Formats: sequence, structure tokens, C-alpha cells
Amino acid sequence: RMSRHTQQLRDHDTNPCVAETDASRKCMDDNNYKKDMCTAYFLKYKNCRKFWHDIMMQRKRNGVKPEMPTAEERIKILESMG
Repeated sequence: RMSRHTQQLRDHDTNPCVAETDASRKCMDDNNYKKDMCTAYFLKYKNCRKFWHDIMMQRKRNGVKPEMPTAEERIKILESMG
């Protein structure tokens, strides 16, 4: 059984970067944990976290709840950006 924390990390509504997390982990598994082989995956994850963190902070400043857009809302946000 997954811990509460693990469940939150796997929840697409609270963690916008589940796919990037999984891709990074898979790359590490596939490459015998040689970090230099997975730099591109780490960068995508880092960019994802920064992007959604910035949006979350903007929503917080504007009093928008929830601060992290749901998975459905995020899709619309990304589509509106092209």
C-alpha cells in the first residue's frame, strides 16, 4: 500500500510532473543509474516544476483556489499557449 505522500506524488491533480518524474526514473533504471545519461530528462522535469510553480505562485497572489490547477485545467492552460 502506498503512503499518503506517495499517493500525492502520483496524483495528477496535485503533481503536474508525474510523466517527467516517471521518464527520469525509467531512464535511470535503463542506464544503470548513470546520471549523465539522463540529463535531458532531468532538465525536462526541472522545467516542468519551475513552470507550474510559477503558475501556482501567480494564482496564490491572485487568490485563485486551488493554487495548483487541476490536471484538466492544466491541459487547457497548455493548449492556450500553443
